[in-house]
Amino acid sequence: MEKMKGIHHITAIVGDPQENMDFYAGILGLRFVKKTINFDDPGTYHFYFGDETAKPGTIMTFFPWANAYRGKVGSGQVGITTFLIPANSMEFWESRLASFKIQTKKVSRFGETFLQFEDFHGLQLELVEREAGQENTWEFNGVTKDVAIKGFGGAVLYSGAPNKTAELLENVMELECLGQEGNYLRFKAASDIGNIIDIELAAVGRGAMGVGTVHHIAWRASNDEEHVKWQSKLYDNHYGVTDVKDRNYFNAIYFRENGGLLFEIATDPPGFTIDEDIDHLGEQLMLPKWQEPHREIIENHLQPIVVREVKGE
Repeated sequence: MEKMKGIHHITAIVGDPQENMDFYAGILGLRFVKKTINFDDPGTYHFYFGDETAKPGTIMTFFPWANAYRGKVGSGQVGITTFLIPANSMEFWESRLASFKIQTKKVSRFGETFLQFEDFHGLQLELVEREAGQENTWEFNGVTKDVAIKGFGGAVLYSGAPNKTAELLENVMELECLGQEGNYLRFKAASDIGNIIDIELAAVGRGAMGVGTVHHIAWRASNDEEHVKWQSKLYDNHYGVTDVKDRNYFNAIYFRENGGLLFEIATDPPGFTIDEDIDHLGEQLMLPKWQEPHREIIENHLQPIVVREVKGE
């Protein structure tokens, strides 16, 4: 059985859909790779952003609910989502974020410097330079390939039971424990992106789901065969794992780990080109086949959005 490769995607709850689009496409320069709906709430968008080819490990997804209540970042959640940028690009990003009046601060963990900030809806983000990971060749609105976000660097987990979360990562998911520094315990998965997971060991207040919080973190399974193996392994280790769910672009299983975080394991295939050509990703509203008869009603309900350039100072 394969070792866990790392993060497949991270899904968060945000507010106004156009504001979400302007931040992640317009400011961060990510490619908008899929416009679809929340399969469990078809009146809500589900947005996917990633690199040029929408590879697993680069995909940030959102449920945008305009006028929804604000959540509270805390235990039982991904506290900070880490994006990976090329070496020697931190100065560009610090300047770019400042031009959009986004406040940043630099912090250090395990000998690395992180540039931390929040998106328009309070989601906690950070950038870190590393040599690992393929160049993202997508260029948009002043973000060129030499500085473009390559995908996830990893995440900081806020757990209600850090030792139990650590036991899961190391003994069940087989991430390598790299050690402890201060209040952080670090793990590394097998892939070259989305592979560094830090667990916050200090007590963190309980989180509340809402705008500005991460809904779940998804991990990678190479194929359906490995996916089923992970399901069996989790069941054997007494985790209440779900049946396999068809999410159109991947198959998914879910479980709540003992620190309160919602984990998903998603398959790499079939990917985001199953219903759109790679040159036209994100251009149309894509619906699962069982919702196609309701397309007109769904489209009339959803707020119009556009991928557009935005300008800082």
